Amino acid sequence: MRLERVAAHVPAGARLADIGSDHGYLPVALMRRGAIVAAVAGEVALTPFRAAERTVRENELEQQVTVRLASGLAAIEPADGITAISLCGMGGETIRDIFDSGKARLNGQERLILQPNGGEQPLRQWLMDNDYRILVEELLREKRFDYEIIVAERAGSVEYTAEELYFGPLQMQARSPEFLAKWQRILREKQKTLSSFAHAREAVPEEKLQEIAQQARWITALLA
Repeated sequence: MRLERVAAHVPAGARLADIGSDHGYLPVALMRRGAIVAAVAGEVALTPFRAAERTVRENELEQQVTVRLASGLAAIEPADGITAISLCGMGGETIRDIFDSGKARLNGQERLILQPNGGEQPLRQWLMDNDYRILVEELLREKRFDYEIIVAERAGSVEYTAEELYFGPLQMQARSPEFLAKWQRILREKQKTLSSFAHAREAVPEEKLQEIAQQARWITALLA
């Protein structure tokens, strides 16, 4: 379901770089549907790299899908002419760090399709700091986990508030039932945490306490 939703945001006829491609399922599925014209599957670890090679070979797509063993955006070469980059199933901070260290490999024309496992706030902060506008935000719940998909393109200077970076600017506007349910769950967790801090024998750093209290206030206001 998650990969299906990510696939839906890859532009038709794209040249896709799927970073952290694992088994290479996403580029291979899109290629088989004729949705994209070429792809690079980048993988930093040997076992998934071999698995991706096997998936490509079994589908006879060696001419269209290149599998590379490389760290992050180092899998992309200028000759690839990449127009879309997907990163799925890793923490938002990890995705941010991959973009930050691989900035030189970005031409600024690519659509970014990102599915972070948590850490959305620092990822949105990086997008804003680097002039990427968020075009689509999607939330889905799968096996009792909430997953977010963030689609962005470079569009010149963009400003989001602290709350928008925390919740997602488009999610805040749409206020879908899934979105509200997610934040109700998180608010309960924050309240439990604050309550346990109040009863903790050891002192909790004031900064941490203030941060969680601030987030709880934001969520309460959002749900009001």
